[in-house]
Amino acid sequence: MPASSHFRSVHLRRSVLSVPAINRRALEKVHELDCDAVIFDLEDSVAPEKKAEARDNLKRFFSQTPLAGREAIIRINALSSDFGAEDMETVLALRPQAVLLPKVDSPDDILAVSDLLDENDAPESLRIWAMVETPRAILNIAAIAETGRTEGPRLDCFVVGLNDLRKETGVLPLPGRTYLVPWLMQVVLAARAYGLDVIDSVCNDFRDLDAYDTECGQGRAMGFDGKMLIHPAQIDAANRHFGPAEAAVREAKAIITAFADPAAAGLGVVNLDGRMVERLHLEEAERLMQKVRLIAERKAAR
Repeated sequence: MPASSHFRSVHLRRSVLSVPAINRRALEKVHELDCDAVIFDLEDSVAPEKKAEARDNLKRFFSQTPLAGREAIIRINALSSDFGAEDMETVLALRPQAVLLPKVDSPDDILAVSDLLDENDAPESLRIWAMVETPRAILNIAAIAETGRTEGPRLDCFVVGLNDLRKETGVLPLPGRTYLVPWLMQVVLAARAYGLDVIDSVCNDFRDLDAYDTECGQGRAMGFDGKMLIHPAQIDAANRHFGPAEAAVREAKAIITAFADPAAAGLGVVNLDGRMVERLHLEEAERLMQKVRLIAERKAAR
């Protein structure tokens, strides 16, 4: 039976920074950055003749100080490419929190990697993230999401890639993403139906922080868990928009307190300052407070 959203594990994925694995200087700087997760990219940002060097960079990086309180994700090249097999060998050796698969088109793309991880005795904690960036992915998104429940817990998160989707569909990069919103909402809906997190696409112009701020607000309103970033200057806005707002934290605490009152025992609905609050709101409040705790723990670990 598909899991509803309140069974999802709570992760901190407000800001997911993509770092080219070929860029050693960028790799060295990630320890200083306040992002929630780092995608170490072996795919689009690395030229074919540099792939082996990029893998060596990651081996060196992972042998040193690990990321404190943050997820490490390695984006590989497609298994069908000339580089996919060696990329997966690197993933199996380094054991990041997740492997990010590019240009996922169908459930078979997920199942092939899941089987490969199982065959090599990779721990269940090594999850699969999927790039949703092709027309076929949008058409098959519910079936892709369902693999996270029918074939074990490996599939954990979707990351939308609008650059490739625009290229393949001819949709123009207009402000507000008007003609892309229906597809984005399909991805969010499928993720929620099967208990997955979902990360909004990158904003290419990292110098226009006002436009980026607006896009973060839109992504949060659409239900995304966070945003994929291409520059450290984008971290603060993502953390602010996708993180718990002060007013939301106050309300969450009030809801938890109201249901903790012995008078509320057995009740499905309570009166909170003249507003009827249901237990589904309690579940939302508890999830938000878990995120607050995760933020505090990571700050303490840095």
